[in-house]
Amino acid sequence: MTDHRTPAETAVRQCLNLAAEESCLVVTDDERAPIAEALYEVAGEITDDAVVTRYPPGETHGGEPPEPVAAAMAGADVVLAPTTKSLSHTRARTEANEAGARVATLPGITDEVFVAGLEADYEAIADHCETVHEQVTGADEIRVTTDRGTDVTFTVGDREFLEDTGIVHEPGDMSNLPAGEVFVSPSSADGTVVVDGTMRPHGLLEDDQAITLEFEDGLVTEISDPEIRETVEGAAEEVGDAAYNVAELGIGTNVGVTDLVGSVLLDEKAAGTIHVAIGDDAGIGGDTEAPIHLDGIVCEPTVEADGEEVTLPRAE
Repeated sequence: MTDHRTPAETAVRQCLNLAAEESCLVVTDDERAPIAEALYEVAGEITDDAVVTRYPPGETHGGEPPEPVAAAMAGADVVLAPTTKSLSHTRARTEANEAGARVATLPGITDEVFVAGLEADYEAIADHCETVHEQVTGADEIRVTTDRGTDVTFTVGDREFLEDTGIVHEPGDMSNLPAGEVFVSPSSADGTVVVDGTMRPHGLLEDDQAITLEFEDGLVTEISDPEIRETVEGAAEEVGDAAYNVAELGIGTNVGVTDLVGSVLLDEKAAGTIHVAIGDDAGIGGDTEAPIHLDGIVCEPTVEADGEEVTLPRAE
């Protein structure tokens, strides 16, 4: 049986820094209850105002939770959300942050990822985030290349690079747990991305499974994988070109992730990788709303900020 105690302690005490006078809401669904109970148990040792709310798993990542859950999120000081489908890119999460809540989402969290990703020193991860952030902040263009064929240039525009450090100590702070990335919602992208790490719904990709994404003027124009293409086209029937939007460029900084495991939540944080997302970016500094946010992880990239190579952290 998996011991959830240590990672739960890290999440509640180090990452969220829950205090005795604060309220804590753990949002979960029927498939993530054991992890939620571990978080609740630790929170309940700190504050008398700890609650678990549970609902059936959502249908899509970025789908809104039931209204009573959204209202409870906006009323809490601290929110932890181990859910099957991601609440990161939802109005409920955004509105909770705007109301002052500190929020940590744990989308698709599994026992393996919970233990592997949260038995880490998040103060050290925050330092790696800061080092990368300093190198990319202020750049107009970010170019990413790999030996597998990736050659893509992202236009930053007026968007800001953000840090997902896992340290969620100030009102309105938000992090994905496990954490460890520097990311931006670029204003545009042109070129080729060859995803050779992890991408939903396939998980960890084999050598012959690499997925090619072609971008032009900020939209993905070609997707080599039929299943992912069908997902994006289905979303486009609802929201049009928003489904094809280049939503995110992220740079992994979690040096504790030594191997990819097939979970986007963990693998996108791996130091020495980058990831690119398609779809919704409204919750991360962009202005596009879509019912999808699909991340693909790219291994062993070279990253340049306005022509200067960025020094990436590496797994310990």
